[in-house]
Amino acid sequence: MKQISLLVLFITLLGCKKEYTYHNNMQADVTFLADDKLEGRSTGSEGEKKASEYIVKRFEEIGLEPKGTEGYLQTFTFKPKTDPHQEVKFTSADSTGTITGHNVIAYLNNNAEQTVVIGAHYDHLGYGDEGSLYRGEDKAIHNGADDNASGVAMLLDLAGKLKTTNTGNNYLFIAFSGEEMGLLGSNYFAKNPTLSKENLNYMINMDMVGRLKADSTLAVYGTGTSPMFKQVLEAHNNKFKLIENESGVGPSDHTSFYLQDIPVLHFFTGQHEDYHKPSDDYDKINYNGMNTISSYIFEVITDLDDNGKMAFRKTKNESDSAPRFKVTLGVVPDYMFEGKGMRIDGVSEDKPAQKAGLLKGDVVVKLGDSTITDMMSYMRALSAFEKGNKTKVVVDREGQEVEAEIEF
Repeated sequence: MKQISLLVLFITLLGCKKEYTYHNNMQADVTFLADDKLEGRSTGSEGEKKASEYIVKRFEEIGLEPKGTEGYLQTFTFKPKTDPHQEVKFTSADSTGTITGHNVIAYLNNNAEQTVVIGAHYDHLGYGDEGSLYRGEDKAIHNGADDNASGVAMLLDLAGKLKTTNTGNNYLFIAFSGEEMGLLGSNYFAKNPTLSKENLNYMINMDMVGRLKADSTLAVYGTGTSPMFKQVLEAHNNKFKLIENESGVGPSDHTSFYLQDIPVLHFFTGQHEDYHKPSDDYDKINYNGMNTISSYIFEVITDLDDNGKMAFRKTKNESDSAPRFKVTLGVVPDYMFEGKGMRIDGVSEDKPAQKAGLLKGDVVVKLGDSTITDMMSYMRALSAFEKGNKTKVVVDREGQEVEAEIEF
């Protein structure tokens, strides 16, 4: 009799699903996704496959349902567009030049009317696909720890936090591929959603959220895409210096959803000198900063949980009025800088800025005859020049004005 009871107990235990208990796994997630073994997670590559398998495993651990077209995966194909005058080879392309990418999609069903999309892209530049700023002679893996292992790690962290809370919405968690080649994965999903588009409430995107600076500056884009967003963001902010941008259009996956009339919020900690270079590694990530940002986003989601369907509002697309350039200065601008001028956050090798002796931290205050007061005035001034032109540039370097000659 005792043996039968033990057998019944054993069978009962086997039939019980283990309940998920939240724990913070962001550092481990970034470390895995940014490891050399994944070879930079280029779309369609073996490294992308390894990354997608890891994300699927993490979704399963949390207890999320698959919501792709093939389990957790949604496959899309494309032929990369390249400069016809440049020979760019993508090792992940087949004999016809076609690349196959995979979005990884999981669902938390709370039987609610509306579904919130939480997204982050997991692809990067492999050994230096188009878009790399690396100028070294030897091939090098671009691990993309900040761009965007950090966003995927935060997506997984939010999935864990939301597993048993905030049941006023369902949640769709999407790790996009093809972002670096032109928002291809998110664009494909937005046009081929795996659940009804009418039930999509709003979308939160995280791209490069791993390098929170000492002044705690956090950029949030899309704040004008729904009337509720600004007051909720401000109500829960007691840690960040928020840089708000109303536009729903920008160089990341939230744009694909905004263009489908879905409200969006995009979180970003700013560019840096390791952007699109092999040096964007896991040991440079500010993990405490990531914890703080994830908690903040969770508070925003919690506040919006009982607000029903978010109203959508179109915003001015600032890129429509942005000047077009024939030349480049060869710098990474500090998009979070709020002072007068354009602060340089990084200088590219063998470009006009480096040749003129400009340094990281310099603030451009004059270019040619134009006074530079902000990013837009810098862009307007730069658009007036053509290749071969020479001009003067004046920078503020630690309180001292320094003048140099630039040749484009």
